[in-house]
Amino acid sequence: MKLSIKLLSTLALFASVSFAYAGPVVVAGSGSPIGSAGAADVVKVFLGKKKDLGGVSVVPVDQSEGNPARTEFYTNVVNKSEAQLKSYWSRLIFTGKGQAPQDVGGDADVKAMVASNPNLVGYIDESAVDGSVKVIFKP
Repeated sequence: MKLSIKLLSTLALFASVSFAYAGPVVVAGSGSPIGSAGAADVVKVFLGKKKDLGGVSVVPVDQSEGNPARTEFYTNVVNKSEAQLKSYWSRLIFTGKGQAPQDVGGDADVKAMVASNPNLVGYIDESAVDGSVKVIFKP
């Protein structure tokens, strides 16, 4: 009996932890004219290869290195590890062909920035989405 209670408690704990982190979504300010975006366009924007989404000029903002949302976004959406990302941006910056997105902090910082500028896009954990932003891409 005690073993089954411990097992159920452990399973409940793991289930609650998995719901606490829903995964990254790409967001724009709630008043932004940007509609939805496809995966290929999102990847191009965050790699500096594209400057607009749906005809609207955009500027991507990044979360700080080591942030779980950043790691998951670049691993699962962009298909690059932190090391590959650093190498990619180092080459572009060195040759003068690009500039990495500005690191602005975590979910709250990204949300505040994109909510205040209709041309900014960023990614946050889906659980952090509120009325100040709208989801334009969900993997």
